Amino acid sequence: MQSDFITRVDNVRIVGTNQAPTSVTITDGVITAIGENTPVAGEILDGEGRWIMPGLWDQHVHFAQWAKTFTAVDLAAARSARECAQLLADAAKANPPLRGGAVVGMNYQGVLWDPAPSVALLDEYTGDIPVVGISMDYHSAWMNSAALHLLGLAARDGVVQEAEWFDIIPTLEALPQEDADAGLRKAQADAASRGVVGVRDFDFSAAHRSWPARSERGLQSLRIQAGFYPGELDGVIARGWKTGDQLDEAGLVHLGPLKVIADGSLNTRTAYCFHPYPQGGHGVLSVGETELRELLTTAHRHELRAAIHAIGDRANAVVLQAFASSGASGSIEHAQLVRASEIAQMADLDLIASIQPAHLLDDRDAAEVLWPGRTPYEFAGLVAAGVRIALGSDAPVAPLDPWLAISAAVSRALPGDPPWHADQLLDASVAVRASIAPAMEATAPDHGALLHPAMPADLAIVEADPLHPAGADVAEQAANLRAMRVYATVLGGRLTHLA
Repeated sequence: MQSDFITRVDNVRIVGTNQAPTSVTITDGVITAIGENTPVAGEILDGEGRWIMPGLWDQHVHFAQWAKTFTAVDLAAARSARECAQLLADAAKANPPLRGGAVVGMNYQGVLWDPAPSVALLDEYTGDIPVVGISMDYHSAWMNSAALHLLGLAARDGVVQEAEWFDIIPTLEALPQEDADAGLRKAQADAASRGVVGVRDFDFSAAHRSWPARSERGLQSLRIQAGFYPGELDGVIARGWKTGDQLDEAGLVHLGPLKVIADGSLNTRTAYCFHPYPQGGHGVLSVGETELRELLTTAHRHELRAAIHAIGDRANAVVLQAFASSGASGSIEHAQLVRASEIAQMADLDLIASIQPAHLLDDRDAAEVLWPGRTPYEFAGLVAAGVRIALGSDAPVAPLDPWLAISAAVSRALPGDPPWHADQLLDASVAVRASIAPAMEATAPDHGALLHPAMPADLAIVEADPLHPAGADVAEQAANLRAMRVYATVLGGRLTHLA
C-alpha cells in the first residue's frame, strides 16, 4: 500500500455476526460508516473475507521490562539453580556486557529448586562479570556479587526481592546498553502483530514520564495508559493531572491509574494469605492498611483511579476494605485467590478485576503445593457475581499476547492437560470482550455489537471469528484461539501491522 493510513476496509465480516462481508469506512481515525460503499479518497484495504473486530488491549504490562525479553537471556528452560547459573555464565562468556553494564536473564522459576539460588553458587559460575537473573513472576532477582556491587546493594546469601528489588529496577534499566530503544521497537511491533492496539503500562520506571518522550521518538504503534506509583503521586497532583489526561502530542499516551503493590506473589511465598504456607508464614503485606487507605483517599480526591496489586486472599480483603472506606474507583490487579465474600464485595463496589489467565498455566503446580484445597483464579465466579473483568498478561511474567490469555481463560490448561478447576472456565465471548477495551472503560460482558460508527478505528482483522471459535470441545476451541492469525492491525486508521 502507498500509505499507512486507510479510509475503508472492504470485504470483511464483523465478528459475532452471521452477516455477509461488508465494509468499514474510516474518517480522521474514527469509524464513520459500516456497510456503505460510498466513494472515499485514500487507501482501501481488502480484507478478503476475513473477520474484523476492535483491536485488543493488554490491561496489565510492565512494558520496558517486557521489551527487555527481546534482548535478555531466556532462562525458562532451567530446571535447577545450577542449570540457570550455567545459562547465565554461557551468555556472559559469549556476549560480555558493555563497560558498566550487566548480563540480564529472565524467566527462571526457582521456587521449588533444591538447592535454592544463592549468591555463592552464581559467583562460582559467573565470576566477576555482573549477572542478574530475574524470576518468572518478576518479584525477585538472583544476582552475583559483582551485580550486587554494581547496583549498590548490600552483600547477601539469597535473592533480592519485593520492595528492594522493585526500587532497584530503574537503576538496572539505566545501565549502559547499545540501543536503548531496540527492545521497545521490537516489543511494539510484536504486539501489533497480535492485534494489540493498547496497553495499560505499570512500568517500574515511571511510565507516565517515559512514554511521552518515546512517542516523540516515533514509538507510536500502541495507545498507552501510563500508570504511576505512590512515589510519583505528589508530582502528578501538583501538575493537576487526572486519570485519562493526554500526555503526548500524538494523543496516544494518557495518564493511567495509581498503582500500589499490596502484597507479594505465589512463587516467592509472599502473597498475603489467611492460611499459612506449608513452610510457614502468611506472606507479606507490602503496604500498611492505614497507608493504603490514605493513598486511595488522596487519589479519589484528585480524580485519580487506583490499580491495587493483590494476590493472596488476605491481601484482597485488606484492599477491598480500603476501596470501600476511601470511595476510590479502579481495579484489583491479579485477584488470584479471593474468598466468596470478597468477590461479592468487589461487585458491590463496581471494581474491575484485572486478571492474567496465562499465569495459571505456570502456577498450577506451585498453587497445589502452596495453596492446597483452595480454588485460585476464580474467573467464572467473578463473572457470575457481576464483577467486571479485564484480561492482561502482566508481561514479562507472561507473554504480551491476548490470544494466549483468552485461550488460557477458555481452557485453564496446557495442551493435552485436563482443565484445572474446570468449573471456572470462561466462555470465549466473555474472554474476548474482556480484552477489547481499556480497563478503565471496561463493561460487563454483553451481546451488543462490537463495532459501530463513532468509535475509534482501532481494529484487528483476523482469520476466524473468535467469539465463535471452531472446535468440537473446549480444548480444540482454545487451541484455535491460541493460534489465531492476525492479518492486519489498525490504530486510529493507521496500519501498524499487515501480514
